[in-house]
Amino acid sequence: MSDILVLYYSRQGSTAALARQLCRGVESIAGMRARLRTVPAVTTTTSAPEPGVPEQGPPYATYEDLAECDGLLLGSPTRFGNMAAPLKYFLDGTSGLWLTGALAGKPAAVFTSTQSLHGGQESTLLSMMLPLLHHGMVLVGIPYTERGLSETRTGGSPYGASHVAAGGPPDELSEHERELASALGRRVAALAERLARSAG
Repeated sequence: MSDILVLYYSRQGSTAALARQLCRGVESIAGMRARLRTVPAVTTTTSAPEPGVPEQGPPYATYEDLAECDGLLLGSPTRFGNMAAPLKYFLDGTSGLWLTGALAGKPAAVFTSTQSLHGGQESTLLSMMLPLLHHGMVLVGIPYTERGLSETRTGGSPYGASHVAAGGPPDELSEHERELASALGRRVAALAERLARSAG
C-alpha cells in the first residue's frame, strides 16, 4: 500500500468534513491508502501547550508522515484569505525536508472551507500552494471535466476542493462539494500510483 497524507487544521469541523471526503477519493484507487492527520492549535502564550495526543480526531502529524507519504492533500479554513496559523506553523518547520528534497516530485493538492461565498477561498488555496511549490511538489487541481465544477453553487474551484458553510451545520457538505473533494483525492492518488509505477 502507498500512503497519501491528508493533513489539515479544522476549528468548526468543515475542513475535517472535506478531509474525510478526500480520504474516500484516495482509497477508491487500488493500492492507495489515506493517512489522516491534523495539527495542534497555536497560541500567543506558552503557558498551556497542546497535549501530545488530541482528545478526539486523527493524530497530530509529524514530519516523518510527510517524508513517508507518496502524495499530500493539505487543508485549512480560510483566515482573511490565507491559511490558518497552525498549518502555517507546521509547514514553517519543514526546512529539513526541503534541504533533502524529500517532497520533490510528489503530487499535492489543497482544500479549504469558509463561512461566506466570497470569503477568500481561492486566495487561501493559492497561499497553501506556495510552500508546496518551494518543496518541488507537483500541484494537482480540479479540471472542468468534473461536471460538478460547472454546476456547483457552493464550494468547488479549479484550485482545489472547498466548502461554504454559510451559517449551516459546519460539516454538512453539499453534494457537489462532496463529489469534487472525492474527485481531487482520486486525482492525487491516481497520479501518485502512476508515478510510483513508472519509477519502479
